[in-house]
Amino acid sequence: MAMAMHRFSLCCVVLLVLAPLAAVAWRPWPPRNGSGEVEGIGASKKFEGSSDFVKLQYHMGPVLAADITVHPIWYGRWPAEQKRTIRAFLRSLSPPGSGSGDGGIPSPSVAAWWRTVRLYTDQTSANVSGVVRLGREKCDARASRGGRLTRLDIQSVVRDAVTARTRPLPVDSSGVYLVLTSPEVVVENFCGQVCGFHYFTFPSVVGYTLPYAWVGNSAARCPEVCAYPFAIPSYVGGGRRAEAPPNGDVGVDGMVSVIAHELAELASNPLANAWYAGEDPSFPTEIADLCEGIYGTGGGGAYTGQLLTDGRSGASYNVNGVGGRKFLVQWVWNPILSYCSGPNALDQ
Repeated sequence: MAMAMHRFSLCCVVLLVLAPLAAVAWRPWPPRNGSGEVEGIGASKKFEGSSDFVKLQYHMGPVLAADITVHPIWYGRWPAEQKRTIRAFLRSLSPPGSGSGDGGIPSPSVAAWWRTVRLYTDQTSANVSGVVRLGREKCDARASRGGRLTRLDIQSVVRDAVTARTRPLPVDSSGVYLVLTSPEVVVENFCGQVCGFHYFTFPSVVGYTLPYAWVGNSAARCPEVCAYPFAIPSYVGGGRRAEAPPNGDVGVDGMVSVIAHELAELASNPLANAWYAGEDPSFPTEIADLCEGIYGTGGGGAYTGQLLTDGRSGASYNVNGVGGRKFLVQWVWNPILSYCSGPNALDQ
């Protein structure tokens, strides 16, 4: 596949509920099957595990209660500005000084969004950690495992990062390994079924059991699927216009919301035995699946909900981050309120 030439940076040397909760899993557009016909509710193209009606339950497994360190693995070619945007979001989850607030970041903030994720607990009543740090990074600009990856290949990418001869990532007991693939990389089921997923590595592949997530940049392949609402599917009627991305990059701004989605689920269900709905842990409906496509009050169906607008750029966002950055991230299920919630909700 031809690869556009850019100037690239050098690689970086719940509370436990007493009864099951019923919820409706929203999605931003009617999903379609291979023939182009609209499929039934419950056939999401965006994230795994969505269904029309689910009961969120706790299955007695751990949540990420210790301080979380996110280790990005940049697979493929990544311009410096795109890396900066994603790093800024990760730093915004618990910015400096946020122990007594939001670290001076205006409301609504990314840290306030993460506080909903923190409501989830394990059987010892330990909450998901409020500390999320940006850890060490690893770059594989040469895409050493090729431009087409299977789902299992993602685990091999993690293994390469923690066993590298030079500057390997640490094997971190409280670490989360975030594999980010650039637009030219094709991942199994990308766009057709998923935009991101999370799981844990197999000792037989990596040597350790480590929580990890993968998110792809959809800019060159399916922005209308994975970077919604910054791109709109052609079959969404009413002359719907795409929202302007807050950081000026449809692919990366779309990735930020998918990263948020996967980190929320990874924190509340790291080993596929904690918080999810459904009987099969291999295909769970998790706390972000329940709120797919909802970014503000009134969201659901083909409507994002009420968003904020940047007065200078006209871009749409719903949370503020470090360095004056703005982001648009989907809401997650609030186990106390028993509905989807976010810090930009009008009823808070």
